[in-house]
Amino acid sequence: MTSAVSTARPALRELTSASAAALQIAGSTMADGPVGRVGLELEAHCFDLAEPRQRPGWQRIQAVIAQLAPLPGGSRVTVEPGGAVELSGPPAHGPVAAVSAAAADRTVVRDEFARAGLGLLLMGADPLRPAQRVNPGARYRAMERFFTASGTGAAGAAMMTATASVQVNVDAGPRSGWPERVRLAHSLGPTMIAMTANSPLLSGEFTGWQSSRQGVWGALDSARCGPVLGASGDDPTTDWARYALKAPVMMVHDPDPCAVLEWVPFVDWVEGTVPLGGRRPTVDDLDYHLTTLFPPVRPRRWLEIRYLDAVPDALWPAVVFVLSTLLDRAPDAAFDAVAPVAAAWDTAARIGLGDRRLHDAANRCLEIVQPFVPADLAQSVDMLSTMVREGRCPADDFAELAVNSGIEAAVLRRAGMSG
Repeated sequence: MTSAVSTARPALRELTSASAAALQIAGSTMADGPVGRVGLELEAHCFDLAEPRQRPGWQRIQAVIAQLAPLPGGSRVTVEPGGAVELSGPPAHGPVAAVSAAAADRTVVRDEFARAGLGLLLMGADPLRPAQRVNPGARYRAMERFFTASGTGAAGAAMMTATASVQVNVDAGPRSGWPERVRLAHSLGPTMIAMTANSPLLSGEFTGWQSSRQGVWGALDSARCGPVLGASGDDPTTDWARYALKAPVMMVHDPDPCAVLEWVPFVDWVEGTVPLGGRRPTVDDLDYHLTTLFPPVRPRRWLEIRYLDAVPDALWPAVVFVLSTLLDRAPDAAFDAVAPVAAAWDTAARIGLGDRRLHDAANRCLEIVQPFVPADLAQSVDMLSTMVREGRCPADDFAELAVNSGIEAAVLRRAGMSG
C-alpha cells in the first residue's frame, strides 16, 4: 500500500519577487556542453483528400494516430490546434542521423494517413482553408480568447491553426560561446527564411509574401513573438529572463487554463501588482508562462530555431543540414556571410531571394557548407543550391502550380504525394 506521505502533493513554491523569478529563468535557460546534437520537429497540414476544403475532425485524426506502432526513429506524434500533425524526434548525433530518423518516421506516418484518405502537406501556411481550431484542448481555447482580447485575434488564429514549420533544435554549446551562438542563430534568420519561404498563399488568397507564415508571426505582439536578444546580446540568460518577465501572461491555471484578458506582464504578477487568480505565481506558473512565449529562437536549455517554413520532403533535409552545419561547424564564416542582412526579417519574408543582398548571403552560406556535405544528403543539398542560385524558393514553385492548376488541385497534388 502506498503511504499517505508519498501520495501527498508537494507544496508549490510561490515566487514573490522579480529577482527570484529571474534567477529561476536564468538557471534553466541554457545547458553548458558540446555542440553536435540535432533534434527535429516537422509540422504538416492535414487535408481530407476527398474534400480538401474541409478540415478533418479531431476524432478522425486521433483515430489514425492511435493505429500507429512506435515509430522507427522514435518521434512522438501530436496534433496542432488546426489539425496539423507534428513529428517531434529525439536528439540525434548530427544532422544526418536526425534527418534519417525523421524521414523514416514521416514515411510511416504519411502512409498511414494516406490509407485513411488524409494527406499531409509540408507548407509554411495553409494555402486553401480559413483558420479554424479543431483541437479541443483548454490551452488552445484560452489562447484564442487571449489573442482576441489583445486585438490580434485574426493573426493569433492563423498562427495557431494555419502555419507549419520545420523546427531545428541544437545544443546551446559551451558557456563561453553562448553570446556568439545565440547572435548567429538570430543573424541566420533572414537568410534562411529567404531560402526556405514556402507560403505564398493563406486561406485561399495570395498574400504578397513569399513567407506568409512569417507575416502572420510578425503581426503578433513582439513582447511574445519578437527576438529575445537584448541591447548588447552579451548574456543570453539575462536577455531571456528580461524578455519573459516583460511578456504578458497569457493564461492562469485555476485549475484549468483561463485566459488573461488584459495586458499583465509577468513581472506585475510576481511583484503582486496584479494578483492574477487572487495569488502570486508559483514556479509551475512560471514554467508554463515560458511555454507561451514564441520568439524565433527560443532557449530551452538547447536552442529551438523556430523561424523556418515547412518545406517539401526533397528540401527539408538540406535545410536542416545547412542550418545546423553553419551553427556547429562554420560559425565565423556564417556570421560574415549573413551580417549585411542580419536584421532583414521582413524583406526576407516578403520578397525572399528577390533581394540581392539576401541572394548573395544565401549563395555564400551554401558555398560554406559544401565541403561538409555527406553523400546521403548530396541530392537534397544540390537541389536547394540550384534553386538558390536561380533566385527561387519553394514558394515560387507552389505559386506557379496554384496559378496553372488552381489552389485546390495544387494542394491535392502536394498533399497526396511525398512533399
